[in-house]
Amino acid sequence: MDREALRLGADDTMLVITSAGCNVLDYALTGPRAIHAVDANPRQTALLDLKLAAIRKLGFDDFFALFGSGRHPAAREVYHDALRAELGDFSREYWDRNHHWFGEPDTRDTFYFHGLSGLVARGFRTYLRVRPQLARYVHALFHTRTLDEQRQLYDECIQPLMWSRGMNWTLSRQITMSLLGVPYPQRREVQAQHAGGVAGFIREAIEYVFRQLPVHDNYFWAVYVFGRYTEQCCPEYLKRGNFLALQAGLADRIHPHTCTVTEFLHDTDERISRFVLLDHMDWMSSYYPDALVKEWNAILDRATPEARVIFRSAHAAPRYLDWITVGTARRRLPDALEFHDDLARALTARDRVHTYAGFHIADVRT
Repeated sequence: MDREALRLGADDTMLVITSAGCNVLDYALTGPRAIHAVDANPRQTALLDLKLAAIRKLGFDDFFALFGSGRHPAAREVYHDALRAELGDFSREYWDRNHHWFGEPDTRDTFYFHGLSGLVARGFRTYLRVRPQLARYVHALFHTRTLDEQRQLYDECIQPLMWSRGMNWTLSRQITMSLLGVPYPQRREVQAQHAGGVAGFIREAIEYVFRQLPVHDNYFWAVYVFGRYTEQCCPEYLKRGNFLALQAGLADRIHPHTCTVTEFLHDTDERISRFVLLDHMDWMSSYYPDALVKEWNAILDRATPEARVIFRSAHAAPRYLDWITVGTARRRLPDALEFHDDLARALTARDRVHTYAGFHIADVRT
């Protein structure tokens, strides 16, 4: 859906919040001129650095073992022999400590059961282990091939077992939200617009995904359930032909930066035509409102005419759009942008993650 929202072309220069690097690699497959992957968290940069090193130095089977299966039988040797020398100082120190995530002995854990969100995936796996009947139904859900079959299995077998009082209590805890990368300001936004609170919102999102959208190829949720991808259910960059295209040169258009969006924009001479800002403005608007105003002024200062911006929010109509002002004339931000609400709504209906109430697509007004 991001590809359709962005309408990328060969002349585009992008600024993308790095996150885990999956989106960055997906956008690179469309062949934009350059992608600047920016993140204030050096661990996110370290993960993208490792993926880029693996694209440069490994064959597809080794690459897929690491980032598809999440386990490699010779992870230590692959890291030290092929990848370590390709990394920058922080990334090298980080993966020196953590490369065992891809091949711990005497455990079935994969890379995807590590990190903060990995702890939640591990917790859900444990929950399914103590509820084997529910586990069988959940696993069977990913093998259905029609929406009718999928919906019937969810309604008759999963729904009655899934939504216990304990599950609702767990989903309502801030510690669970924090592990999933949802800070308190986002939780507060969800509570403000959903009568069922956080647990009700999550249930509604999950039921939409598993009742309205095909799940057999929904790799976003499959990796949480199984801790791995398959070649039939995985992100585009993990498909053999796309991996070879990245290796042949598309990955070289990706430039990682560990800094804030504002710092990057102040230090670059690049003009940016596409911005992917994810959801970071939700927490910035609560904790660093002045910095968010500076960020938007920097975005508009470095944007090309009619540049496109996409971002997400826990709220369908985030309140920061009402108080951010930009430029010397201190215009309201919505007056500096042209929003494409119809396109955003149409794409949201196909969103296979479905955990954001707000998806926003906007062009910079000339």
